[in-house]
Amino acid sequence: MPKSSLPLSELAARIGAVLQGPDAPVRGIAPLEEAGPGQVAFLSNPRYLRLARETKASALIVREPLAGAACAFLLSPNPYDSFARAVEVFHPPVRHAAGISPLACVDPGASIGRDASIGPFAVVEKGATVGDRSSLYSGVYIGMGAAVGEDCVLYPRVVLYEGVRVGNRAILHAGCVIGSDGFGFAPSSRGFRKIPQVGTVEIGDDVEIGANSAIDRAAMGVTRIGRGTKLDNMVHVGHNVAIGIDTVIAAQTGISGSCRIGSRVMVGGQAGFAGHIEVGDGVMLGGQTGVASSIDASETSAWSGTPAMPHRTWLKMSTLLPKLPELFRRVRKLEDGNPGKEEE
Repeated sequence: MPKSSLPLSELAARIGAVLQGPDAPVRGIAPLEEAGPGQVAFLSNPRYLRLARETKASALIVREPLAGAACAFLLSPNPYDSFARAVEVFHPPVRHAAGISPLACVDPGASIGRDASIGPFAVVEKGATVGDRSSLYSGVYIGMGAAVGEDCVLYPRVVLYEGVRVGNRAILHAGCVIGSDGFGFAPSSRGFRKIPQVGTVEIGDDVEIGANSAIDRAAMGVTRIGRGTKLDNMVHVGHNVAIGIDTVIAAQTGISGSCRIGSRVMVGGQAGFAGHIEVGDGVMLGGQTGVASSIDASETSAWSGTPAMPHRTWLKMSTLLPKLPELFRRVRKLEDGNPGKEEE
């Protein structure tokens, strides 16, 4: 439930903003088109300027005052960050009561930290550890020898296979699977022989993994997700992939085995990565980009298309592509020596 009301001046101090306008009490935060008196809204995209000017909110979180808006302003150099902090003020995280549900199954050889919460039908196997203040929702499975750090949240039906390690303050959403076998098979005269996948997965601190994502264990060694990285829903990370710190990857992206993806990389939805390639630090990939070979930010940071190409090149190609049939028809007429003859 939202927090009780507080003055805008206090909210400004808590979200790193400066109040300009009346110090009215506010009790919540809402979208521009829905916010009313006593609520705060925010603007970061100029396409919503009209809605911002017409909003009934008591205050707007903005970078600079907005002409025509009849409300106070919470001025911030980073409105998006201030918005996130404001949401936290009005909607603080829900913490489950500490303790182990009588319906949970916790092996005597497992270690459960102080003030941890283990929900009904969760399973924690022998040798597994759950850190202080971490919450396991109903149906979570923690395999033998797996480790969950402190202050983590694992939502229903999260599965950690044996030996997987999760750092502190990680959030794993419902249905994600960490440590399933990598896709490794050796062709033989009798078909494909499964290659045992004997490595593990290590997930760094402050990582968030979306619902129904899958991160495969390494064939040997480690599949690694770096500190602060965020994966959207239904992302697949193949065996022996290494992802750097503070990288963000949108939904339905597939990363083939042994890729190396750098730090602070931004990946749009449905992107695909061939195996054994490298993506350098700071690269930005548009949605549905197909990365078939290694790329970095030395030529350009923004890449799009299939195969991946500089974004500006892709924009030109996407403009020209619908014109190709007509261009082909004209070239064919020139080759036939009848530039004026209409195609029948």
